[in-house]
Amino acid sequence: MAGGGAAGDPLLRLSGVSKIYGDLHALDNVSLEIPRGQWVSIVGPSGSGKTTLMNIVGAMDTATKGTVALDGHDISDLTGDELTEIRCRTIGLVFQQFHLIGHLTALENVMVAQYYHSMPDEKEAMEALDRVGLADRATHLPRQLSGGEQQRVCVARALINYPKLVLADEPTGNLDETNEEIVLDLFAQLHKDGTTLMVVTHDALVAEQGQREIRLDHGRVVKETWHDHGFTPRDSGLAVPAPSADGGAGQGPARSGKDKVR
Repeated sequence: MAGGGAAGDPLLRLSGVSKIYGDLHALDNVSLEIPRGQWVSIVGPSGSGKTTLMNIVGAMDTATKGTVALDGHDISDLTGDELTEIRCRTIGLVFQQFHLIGHLTALENVMVAQYYHSMPDEKEAMEALDRVGLADRATHLPRQLSGGEQQRVCVARALINYPKLVLADEPTGNLDETNEEIVLDLFAQLHKDGTTLMVVTHDALVAEQGQREIRLDHGRVVKETWHDHGFTPRDSGLAVPAPSADGGAGQGPARSGKDKVR
């Protein structure tokens, strides 16, 4: 398989993507581009197509119509094994429900991801845990960790193979405010390091941490909002709308509670 796309190309390009189940259009003619290094928030009501979009972008499902290009590869018509290869090489996944293996330690759970990418390396796995502040919890089982600690193990697992794209599905949905801020700080550091982030969330304050906020409704992109975090649409080189007047400035609002996106 050919190498990744050129540095100036978007990491992700969707062109006319639809996902159809019988009479239901879970995604309906969605086209968008995400530059390398951008932090994108995906919002919208339940049933709007957020999870379907994430599954297709994450090479866990395929579109009924349209094309999906990820890191210079057209992944629209790949086989299941080929999608798995792309996913293991390019994508890190963070889920709301953690999906940790109960009889494995935190360190071993991180190392599991290495089996699908390269040879397990305990030193690298420890470095990943240290990066999320959990080196001292490496030998603990999931049941011995708090919810926030389990989610941070998930982030470490997502980072172990140095992905170009991190996909997070409601990563703070089960966390209290303190642990939510820890996870968002980790994402901010990833973004600073040049990792592309796509975060699906119902939390308005979480969504505002991204540079770009895309709202879905009935399977369509209905609104885009840009937040001023030192990046503007012009930086991407793409033809996109100017930042909206209601885009937040600086680092976003103080976190005085969980203001859910309606």
